[in-house]
Amino acid sequence: MTTAPARSLDDRAVATLKGLVIDAIQAANSGHPGMPLGCAEIAIELWRNHLRFDPSDPAWPDRDRFVLSAGHGSMLQYALLHLFGFDLPLDEIKQFRQLHSKTPGHPERGHTVGIETTTGPLGQGLANGVGMALSAERLRALYGTDLIDHRIYVIAGDGCMQEGVASEAASLAGHLGLGRLVVFYDSNHISIDGRTELTFTEDVAKRFEAYGWHVQSVDGHDRVQVAAAITAAKACLDRPNLLVCDTIIGRGSPKLAGSHKVHGAPLGPDEVKATKLQVGLDPDQSFAIDADVLALLRSGNADRRARRTAWYDKATAGEAGRSLLAFLRPDRAAQLAAVQWPIQAVGTQLSTRKAGEKVLAAVGAAVPQLVCGSADLGHSTFTILANEPYIQRGSFAGRNVYWGVREHGMGSVANGLACDGAHVPVVSTFLVFHDYMRPSVRLAALMGLQVLFVYTHDSIFVGEDGPTHQPVETLGAMRLIPGLVTLRPADLAETCAAYQIALQRTAAPTAMALTRQNLPELAQPAGQDVFAAVGRGGYVLQDALGAQVTLAASGSEVHVAVAAAALLGQQGIAARVVSMPSHELFDAQDAGYRAEVLPANLPVVTVEAGSTLPWRRFVGPRGACVGIDTFGASAPDKVLAKHFGLTAENVAAVARTVLG
Repeated sequence: MTTAPARSLDDRAVATLKGLVIDAIQAANSGHPGMPLGCAEIAIELWRNHLRFDPSDPAWPDRDRFVLSAGHGSMLQYALLHLFGFDLPLDEIKQFRQLHSKTPGHPERGHTVGIETTTGPLGQGLANGVGMALSAERLRALYGTDLIDHRIYVIAGDGCMQEGVASEAASLAGHLGLGRLVVFYDSNHISIDGRTELTFTEDVAKRFEAYGWHVQSVDGHDRVQVAAAITAAKACLDRPNLLVCDTIIGRGSPKLAGSHKVHGAPLGPDEVKATKLQVGLDPDQSFAIDADVLALLRSGNADRRARRTAWYDKATAGEAGRSLLAFLRPDRAAQLAAVQWPIQAVGTQLSTRKAGEKVLAAVGAAVPQLVCGSADLGHSTFTILANEPYIQRGSFAGRNVYWGVREHGMGSVANGLACDGAHVPVVSTFLVFHDYMRPSVRLAALMGLQVLFVYTHDSIFVGEDGPTHQPVETLGAMRLIPGLVTLRPADLAETCAAYQIALQRTAAPTAMALTRQNLPELAQPAGQDVFAAVGRGGYVLQDALGAQVTLAASGSEVHVAVAAAALLGQQGIAARVVSMPSHELFDAQDAGYRAEVLPANLPVVTVEAGSTLPWRRFVGPRGACVGIDTFGASAPDKVLAKHFGLTAENVAAVARTVLG
């Protein structure tokens, strides 16, 4: 059976895109055809006539960014990448959602060519796009509008608009006036459970107008309207742009269009054929690509390549361009070698959050890519670069950001900054509020982004604020995230080492947990390189001849362990003290080193002001964990320490019990 071709070559391009989508999903017997079928006209208009890219160099710095925040519609993006000539062969389209294919169920940065960010959880892509737009504005402020002229285009759906992270990010984007951000809202009025009217009746356009966005409403299936709206959005550079696109989910499917049934399931063989017939395709062919359509969509690639080449010629010819390229490709080892690391005398008292402030100032002087800020806690977390201005609307050259009380949005926008490849974000809040931003931290780890998550007020020693602010289980939860290294330093020297480790990890995020309370600077063994020691995750801080027990701790409790070892020494019991700022780094060492630090013949007593669960694997049947496996309480920190047994006296008593 055959059918007449669609009316125009552009119509045939839309139909071809839809055909690839439904065939790939049907072959996988899994996927989400509704959103791609509903957004095909928007996508073809954007990619063919507005989006600036070069398939032969997907990472050139001044390309436009395309983000599919509604990541479940991933086949839309994969089909576009193939049709426009990116290195994504048709065989990969045919392997949609299969093991080791380049076409997984949701777009994954670093896995598939042309994917800017990993968008799975709804709303994250929109928030990442805000970060990319912020990066673009900052680079324009630093290096000029001739060199940085790209935009960020995002397709978001009803689910994105309902997620809080998107609201936080959109509010910030409106406040800052990020005019190079263009978001297409695929308003198809359908969610998984049915019509959005079941749960979502607000006026999104008015909400975004209240945020300070430039809002337009269009028929998402009318390419003329879509083109005019994109042109108007490109002309509006003082506000972010929202294009509310009224669409029909699954458009083209005779039986399923407009229904929630087309959201997340294949059409089925009969409906695939009926849909192809409806949109002007041969229903008896699968993965068919019209040669004229392919020629049309790839016809602009020579000009795209020429534009990219001209940009590099301009960038390498001038001082500003060469500076920009150097900024984008820093020699991190050389930068770290230039850091003037702060030091202080043994015994000098300083909280590690204040130590972090000193270290951040030193690092910031050597690493201009750092952009710092906090969730409205800058004067508590001390993650402000001194003598550096704040980024504000119309003034983007600063290195500090007022994120506001937006932990989740802060984390996701920071991921967008890091995705853009130009900046190293340092974002901070209290450790207990990691829970508010955990999805963004997880995605930073999944993508391998260099983001520094700095958390202060790291234990029950927040004190009188009580259990709502005391993160007893948070460190354990963070240590479970693959690819994230969590560091809990015990003094200024270990904090210096923690920052060095974080900055060396150019393709991975790092978290730090820092104290509110003051701690004395530790005495390191003679000749020990504390940077190398911390880099191995755990090390012998204090040894004893004929040691009978090992006391292992992190952060502020290292000092408790040192004091407990002194008490045990007075009682004739020799104790070794191990500082373990990072479980993950310690686990990465070879078995021989781990056995040197924690010898099997010595029972281990661990000490940390949090859950004992992460430590139990170190103690074995003979050892014990001193920690907190309940919520905290509201009281002064010293009272809490005694109440929960986090004192030298109790740790020494536990060690004596372990030794019998």
